[in-house]
Amino acid sequence: MPRRRPARVRTHRAASPWLFLLPGLAVVTAFGLHPFLATVRSAFTDARALSPGHWVGLANFRAMADDEQFWTALRNSTLYVVLVVPFTVVLPLLLALLVHKQLPGVTFFRSAFYTPVVASVVAAALIWAWILDDRGLVNGILHTLGAGPVSFLGDAWLLLASAMALTVWKGLGYYMVVYLAALANVPRELHEAAAVDGAGALRRFVSVTVPAVRPTMVLVAALSSVSAFKVFSEVFLLAGPTGGPAGQDTTLVMLVQRAGTGLGGRLGYASALSLVVFAVALLLMLLVLRADRKEDA
Repeated sequence: MPRRRPARVRTHRAASPWLFLLPGLAVVTAFGLHPFLATVRSAFTDARALSPGHWVGLANFRAMADDEQFWTALRNSTLYVVLVVPFTVVLPLLLALLVHKQLPGVTFFRSAFYTPVVASVVAAALIWAWILDDRGLVNGILHTLGAGPVSFLGDAWLLLASAMALTVWKGLGYYMVVYLAALANVPRELHEAAAVDGAGALRRFVSVTVPAVRPTMVLVAALSSVSAFKVFSEVFLLAGPTGGPAGQDTTLVMLVQRAGTGLGGRLGYASALSLVVFAVALLLMLLVLRADRKEDA
């Protein structure tokens, strides 16, 4: 008859998984959950940098609805998602297809395409600002061709488009590597069978490659949507802390930073803005996942 284990041993075995999880849970609670809950509480107060504030209910959200700068920032962040995400989904896939084949020198091109990812966003933005300046490289070429200077950093819409181009360029290499991993798992037999049936390169791309990497495309769309909506560094470094001409290029995260910093920072209002950013980013991810499920249905 097997001997029964002591109760103390069984208790320890039940608790041991939680002991392994405890350090990770402590870090998540201290640096993730607690700041999030503190932000939620602060969003309903009139807290400032030097004052904990008092409960004001939905006053911050009502002030947000009447804030013209908020609607400008929401417009810019939404435009960022609409215009940047299609490029970050399609262009890295095309790059991955170009460097997927084992050709001479392909390693050099893989490294070249990935270099912007490891470069500092500050350094990259400063280089782009120099290139796009009124006396920069691009306008120097235009002057040589007899064209007038283009104010890339002085016009609100051109500045926003320049920041979008920087974001796409900076993320191409990262998403290219993600697609390379997906392409490596596409069965070679599918392409061979399609070629035997007379399908050309474009037809094989549409009928074989795209369906095979569609889950990866959904992942890239979700990640790039959230990243584009929360954009800060690219616009801040090109437009400056004022958000471009008359603040017309301000994004939501820039507005959060502007409202919550300084001795007179309105932490309650900045927290309310942060909740809006979180809610919209979560909604974007859910919409992308829902669209993917409809495709599968």
